[in-house]
Amino acid sequence: MSICLRCGAAFSCAMLGEQDGPCWCTALPPALPLPGAAGASCFCPGCLKLEIETRKGSAATPPHD
Repeated sequence: MSICLRCGAAFSCAMLGEQDGPCWCTALPPALPLPGAAGASCFCPGCLKLEIETRKGSAATPPHD
């Protein structure tokens, strides 16, 4: 099991070989680099969805002068 970097929840990650088939995160829009090294981790499904929404909101907000 992987551990979420944000909330500490345990979840399965196919990118790290923890399950067969494509990882659940491939169904979401790309937001972060994929974990590549053994022991690397990312966010659980809930936190990754929140991170994607946060980044989309930041990209839509123009910088202040």
